[in-house]
Amino acid sequence: MPYTTEDGGRLNNFANEPKVYRAEPPTGGQKRNYIILGLTAVILVGGLIFVAFSVSNAT
Repeated sequence: MPYTTEDGGRLNNFANEPKVYRAEPPTGGQKRNYIILGLTAVILVGGLIFVAFSVSNAT
């Protein structure tokens, strides 16, 4: 562990820093999957809103 000594004799313990790496851009297949998941989420939320309005206006 990397300790440093401050004025007054106190020890200070620092966490190990993680390795830095460059992020890879998404591939074509990953982009397609993001679009499919996004459309699925929009359809699901739209369906839930439709059901909520249908049930609330059923009386």
